[in-house]
Formats: sequence, structure tokens, C-alpha cells
Amino acid sequence: MNLSFTKQTLANGLDVIVHEDRRLPLVAVSVWYHVGSKNEQPGRTGLAHLFEHLMFKGSAHQPRTFFEPLQEAGGTLNGSTSTDRTNYWELVPAGAERLALWMEADRMGWLLPALTEASFTTERDVVLNERRQNYENRPYGMAPLAIMSTMYPPSHPYHWPTIGYSDDIRAASLDDARSFFSRYYHPGNASLVIAGDVSAADAFALAGELFGGIPAGPPVTAVAVPEVRAERRRIFFEDRIELPRLYLVWPSPALFAADDAELDLVADLLANGRTSRLYRQLIHERRIATELAASQSSRELVSSFQIVATAAPGHTLDEVNAVILDELRRVIDNGVTGDELDRGRAQAEAAFVYRLQSLGGFGGKSDQLNAYNVYRREPAYFDADLQRYLSATTEGLQAAAARWLDPDRPLALSVVPRGAAGDALSDSSPADGVR
Repeated sequence: MNLSFTKQTLANGLDVIVHEDRRLPLVAVSVWYHVGSKNEQPGRTGLAHLFEHLMFKGSAHQPRTFFEPLQEAGGTLNGSTSTDRTNYWELVPAGAERLALWMEADRMGWLLPALTEASFTTERDVVLNERRQNYENRPYGMAPLAIMSTMYPPSHPYHWPTIGYSDDIRAASLDDARSFFSRYYHPGNASLVIAGDVSAADAFALAGELFGGIPAGPPVTAVAVPEVRAERRRIFFEDRIELPRLYLVWPSPALFAADDAELDLVADLLANGRTSRLYRQLIHERRIATELAASQSSRELVSSFQIVATAAPGHTLDEVNAVILDELRRVIDNGVTGDELDRGRAQAEAAFVYRLQSLGGFGGKSDQLNAYNVYRREPAYFDADLQRYLSATTEGLQAAAARWLDPDRPLALSVVPRGAAGDALSDSSPADGVR
């Protein structure tokens, strides 16, 4: 499963990883900055995501937007921000890799001279509009914000949403943005992958030429993380929806930590597909739910395990909640079957293979090399990562569920129609984080 690659670190601290794949005349460029919303401070949230936008607006030697030159060369590109990292990628025809790398280097080293009050204000308004579209005006869209602000204390770096709070975004200044960029967006806090139809020698020469003169930047200190424990809490908010929805959430082990893979497999057997336990119970047999999902949402500092179900017309969230927790108790008390484990392991292995079929983009080979390098300092972590799933046992899944998913201590969020607060789980209080 491991990919062939070569890694070098420039004198300024930039990790450069090259993967040669000559099957198609394409080159993927991927840059990860080890900064996300976890690196922000209360009162100044949303800066990491704001920079995802600002870094597409041009730089000192490239005043046009980032999209035009690369698309004119036949390339595709995008970027994203999470709690833990910011990534940018380009997939270009072979021969255009110098353009893609030059543009990445220019915004890494020379973005601030092009960052004006006008461009900053424009993109800040774009982000506020994105927040309205994706969260405030989307059915159930504010649920993640309510969950994060309730599960994590105000001092925790996952307390606020990646997109930030509206008041913080409006209050952000150009000086705030410049300071944030200088602290985090530099070679010493970045990882570059060049993959595809290019020789390693040429790729390293290009990287050294274009990125080598950029200053390393200040060291980035680790973020302090207060302990988070499962605690029984019931909250709700009203939304412009027709059917009430229930979210059951527990804090869970961090990405790559012990039990992380096991809980991934537990989520699969509970709610992935028509043969999953909760699908059979809630949708096929009892018909008290219309939608269902479960996931181990793995993050760098601490993760969350979540089960989500939408009640069917004529049925209550209390009914849905009872069935979910009863099935969870059966997993904890009686364990899982070998067939359930085999199915989960097969799906995990298939997901690994599918993820490596593409060269660039979100989840392609270049992206995955960067992920392992940033989070593990091991670009060759493919086999070890997959082995976490292939070596899982039925006893391990049962123990992980018992250790992390206490049926008596979930955070339970009810999202109910406007004017129907009584449809929330019994004993629920109004949610705080819906702002």
C-alpha cells in the first residue's frame, strides 16, 4: 500500500516530498500548512478560514486571482480549512508545474504586500455570506456549532467553529490578519508534495529555487488542550425544518490514537448501509426514522463520535433515542460478530484503495502523503494506517465502545421545528452555541 517517494527538508524548514507517477502527463502540487481554527484565540475566531479565501486573491508578483493563470494553463485547483490544517492543491498538465509551484511560493513568501484593506474587507464579507449560506440558513446547519460549544469548554481550541463567529469575523482587522499570517503561513510550518509526471531531481531543484529563499518563520508551539470527558447533557434549538433530528455525541480518541480505528468500525456496523444494526432497527423494522448516520470524526487533538437520526413523521426523538442507546448497550454487553468486523475491515481497505486512485485533489495521493507527513511526520504511514483496521478484533471493538460510548453520558442535541420545543428530548435545555 505504501507509495514510493523521496523527502527532503529545505534549510528554511519546508518539507518537500516527491512521488513520481509517469502514467499520465499530469502533475499534482499540494501544500499543507499546519494551522487551522485550533490555532485561533477566543474573540479572534475565523482567521484561518478567512486566509483560505485571501490566499486565492493574488500575491505581490501575481496580482490576478489565483484561479485565472492556472485554469488558463488547463489546471484545476482548490483549498480547504479544518480545525487542524489548511491545504491548497493544483492539478496541472505536465509542463505547467513551474507555474503552480511559482504561484504557491509567491503567496507563501509574498502575500502580505498584496493584502490591502479593500481585499481584506471584500473577502471578510464573502466569508460572512458563506456562513449564512452553509450554517445559518441551512436546515440543521447550526447543529455542529451547538455541539462544539457545548462539548468543549471555552478555553478548548475546538470550542468555536472553523468558519468563526460572525461578530469575531466582523471585528477582525487587517493587522490581525497580517499577524496571523506571519505566525503560521511560512516554510517552517508547511509541507509540499509534488506528484506525477516529473522527475524527483527536477522537482527538488524547482522547490529549492522557488521556496528556498523564503524565511522559515517563528517556531509554532503546540496548542494546550484541556481534558474533555463524556457528560450527560441535553440541549435543543428550534430551526426552520419539518422533522426533528437527534444528535448523540461523545468525546473520543484523537486521530491515530488507540481506539480511533476501532470506533470507526463501530460507527460502520451501527449505521453504515442497510445491513447495519441501527438501519434495521430504526428504518427497516420499526420505521421510526427517515435518515441515519454515524461517524468517528477524527481530529488531531481529540475526536468526537456521533450518531445522527431524523425522526419519521408521527414519531418522537425519545423513541429514536431509546432504540439507539439500547443497541449501543448490546454492542457493549454482547460484542460484535465476526461478519460485522469482516465487512467493516473490507470497506476500510476499499476506501484506502479508492483514495489512492487519484493523483491530486482532496484525498488523492499527494494529499494523503501530506496528511501523514503533517500529522505523523511519516509520509510512508499508509501500511501502518491500514493495519490499524486490518488488525482490529471483535474484542477490541467491544472494549472501545465500552470505554468511550457510555450510553448514560452522551451529549444529546435535539433540533426541532420552530414553535415545537416540546419535540426535543425530555429534560433538554436551550443550546448556547447557536450564534
